[in-house]
Parts: sequence; C-alpha cells; structure tokens
Amino acid sequence: MAVEALASPAVGTGIMEITVSKSELLRELTATQGVVERKTTIPILSNYLFEAAGDKLSLTATDLDLSLRTSLPVKVKKEGSCTIPARKLHDYVKLLPDADITIKLLENHWVSIRCGRSNTKMVGMARSNFPSLPAFPTAGVVKIPALVLRGLISKTGFAIANEESRYTLNGALMVLKPESITMVATDGHRLAHIERSGEKFEGVSGEMKTLVPKKCMDELKSLLDGAEAESIEFAKDESTLYFRIGPRLLTSRQLTGQFPNFEAVLPKDNNKSITLNGDEFGAAIARVAQFADERSKAVRLKLDKGELKLSASSTETGESEDSLEADYNGDSLTIGFNAQYITDFLRAVGAGEVKLELKDAQSAGQLRPAEGEDYKYRYIVMPMRI
Repeated sequence: MAVEALASPAVGTGIMEITVSKSELLRELTATQGVVERKTTIPILSNYLFEAAGDKLSLTATDLDLSLRTSLPVKVKKEGSCTIPARKLHDYVKLLPDADITIKLLENHWVSIRCGRSNTKMVGMARSNFPSLPAFPTAGVVKIPALVLRGLISKTGFAIANEESRYTLNGALMVLKPESITMVATDGHRLAHIERSGEKFEGVSGEMKTLVPKKCMDELKSLLDGAEAESIEFAKDESTLYFRIGPRLLTSRQLTGQFPNFEAVLPKDNNKSITLNGDEFGAAIARVAQFADERSKAVRLKLDKGELKLSASSTETGESEDSLEADYNGDSLTIGFNAQYITDFLRAVGAGEVKLELKDAQSAGQLRPAEGEDYKYRYIVMPMRI
C-alpha cells in the first residue's frame, strides 16, 4: 500500500472525547472486522484508528494490503484521535446496553469507555504508529451499480485460487468497457466468466482491466450485502484500488502481473448438451459425492440416451450411483469432474434450470443457466481422469 498523507481533516492530538450511539458504533465496528489483522507481527494493525472532528468520527482498520475507512455521526466534545484494540472493542461494545457510549482518550494512550453504569479502560497505542493511507483520487472515478457488482462477485469469487504460488490467480479480473462490465476468476482447474452488458459507464473509454485480490472481493461482497447505496464509486492509481460505498471507503493493494488469456479456454464446440433442474442435479451430486475419493472428490458423469448417470466410488467408503432424466439421444459419453466444483456453480446460480455442455471425455465441460438472462454467465470445468 502506498503510504501518502492522510486526506481526512487535520485532527489535533488533543485529548479526544466523544459520545456515540451504541447501535451506530457497533454497526461500523462489525463492518470493519474483516479487515483487522488477526495474526499480525505489527501490533498497531490489530487496532482501530479513531479520529474525531466536527460532528463525525472516522474509523479506520488496515492490514496494509486492505484498508477500510468509515465514518459516523457523533457528539464531539473534544477533537482528537486515538487507537483502540479492534477485536476487544468490538466484543465489548456488543455486550453493552443500548445506550450512548462516551469514549475518552486518557494519558499514555489509555482509552476510557463509559456506557450507563459500565466503565472500562482499554490500553491503546500511539496514534503516530498507525500507517497513513492513500486518499481517494479526484479523477478517473467510475460509478458501478451496487447490485450488478454484487452479482458479479457472487458468481465468480468462489473460483479464485487460494494458492500463494499462483499469485495472479489470487484475484478476479474486472473488465470495464463503456457499455459492459465483465468479471473472470480461475484457479487453473475451473473458470467462472460473467458479462453484464447494457450498462453505461461514464468516463470509461476502450477497456479498463483491473485485477481485484480475493480478500478485497470477499470484503466488497460483505459490504455490498449490507449496504443501501445504489451505486459505488471505483477508482485506481498505480498501486491502489478504491471502492467507495456510501460512507465507507475500501482500499486495496493492486495485484500485479498478467491474468491468463481466459478467452483461449472458453469452449467453442461443446456439441453435446443437456438441460437439468439445478436443485435435482445438486441433490444427486451431493448424494453420490459422499462416496467419492476424499482427496480428488471425483464423480463420474455418464451421458446416455434419455438419462445422465452419476456415480462415485472409493475403497474406504463404498460406491454410489444416481440418475437423472435427460432429453438426450446422442452418443454415449463418460467424463469425470470434481464434485465440489459443480456444487459451487449450482449454489451460485440458485434455483432454475442449468445447461451442461460437453464435447468429449478429455475436453473442458461448460455449465451455464438455461435461461438467457442479461448476465452472460458461463462456468468451465476441466475434466478429471477416472
């Protein structure tokens, strides 16, 4: 994260004193919990930065890769700033009665927290130790509808790689064009690709490609799940991504490197196609997968006239077979897939019918919703040897 001057109002280091509603404070503490560093070697990163000025409190959490700054209305008796242990404060405030809380900075970075008849002092740290964060850019800001972005993340986020060694796969690729937004994620074994057209993105010319890290995607999704904002503001500079959601600003270090050429793996000639009820398909996969090899999670799919047979077996647990009716009268085909990969897709699309499109036992299979919606969504899964 580039370290630059803080953009918030200049706040004195006076003895800060504020009064804030418990419910409003708890809401913002909860929203920032995902960003607080858990197992840090830098103690200050386990703390919140509180800055009180005018009639609002700014609250910041960071793990250096990701930071979240939010603000809320408070009564400011004395302007100032302090740092408070994040987990302990969140857990304590949760247990307080629904009333106003007075937070006051004492000597030696101690902080007093009073609510009704409860009186607690917590050990903070010097505000000067807290890293300064980059300011939201003034130019190149793009508005993205919140519901659209949330939909894109929920349909791709699960396919992001978790392996540290595959650095450029530890995020999703977001492609903005003047009238469309696309998101792609892959871990090398499967790929989720979704495109939403018919949107207008002011200020975007040509193609704007951004790699969004997995942790940022997860945090964005939980912020969007709880937000009322209709649109979010997105911007970036050389090193940092910025997402402004109402009063909250999420910043993330950019991933560098080249995202794989995903267009090359999108199947062109998967000519064997069946339509299945997503719930029934998911239930059959879940039953059969109980007997799949624990490590590979491989299930066998056999496409035959009028049906799709699912089976799995392992020497430890036994074997299982299930079948679904399918409108199919082509050649017989047997292919293996990781059951978890199919379950992830079915969970992401929700109820409704899905299409399974295959070419042969060695080529990638493609799954997509059967109904043509305004989101062009496709999910590609590499086959397994069975």
